[in-house]
Amino acid sequence: MRTSKRTQILEAATRVVEREGVKSVTFDSVAAEAGLTKGGLLYHFASRDDLVQAIHQHLADQWEATIAAAAGKPAHEATPTERLTAYTRVATQSSTRAELLFMLEGSTTPGHAAPWDAVMERWAPPLPGAGAGDPDALDHFIARLAADGLWLYESLTAERLTPELRHALAERIAGTLDRHDT
Repeated sequence: MRTSKRTQILEAATRVVEREGVKSVTFDSVAAEAGLTKGGLLYHFASRDDLVQAIHQHLADQWEATIAAAAGKPAHEATPTERLTAYTRVATQSSTRAELLFMLEGSTTPGHAAPWDAVMERWAPPLPGAGAGDPDALDHFIARLAADGLWLYESLTAERLTPELRHALAERIAGTLDRHDT
């Protein structure tokens, strides 16, 4: 299947961010990376803000597709434990620079956070206040925190874990959920 121009533009913008950071996303830089004219970009995105919002959505959609593949099914067909297990397995993988930068930026801008928050809500919802006394809910939340912590550790440090160690850690975290069949 042929990739749409819009997707090609979003992939080009992601490459620009990988190399130069979010602030470098301009119509000129993305057009050059995509091999298009600035007018070609304006056809798909009316403003830089529209382009940045679309990049957030694009990256969040890719992330969710990876989680769904790990689960072997979409979120609405998976149990809460299956969803969180898939999330922990994916979250324990290193992020790309673009994902990290966009997630960080999204955390400070509600509109940009919305695509990321929607994925989190479907796959790894937060511990409800009432769950504080529920050992299973606490175990689920601890598994989420461990997976997120590993993701941040590798994203923010120079140390790289071997694929074998990362896999062992991911399976250990996911294994804490195996005994919960919610």
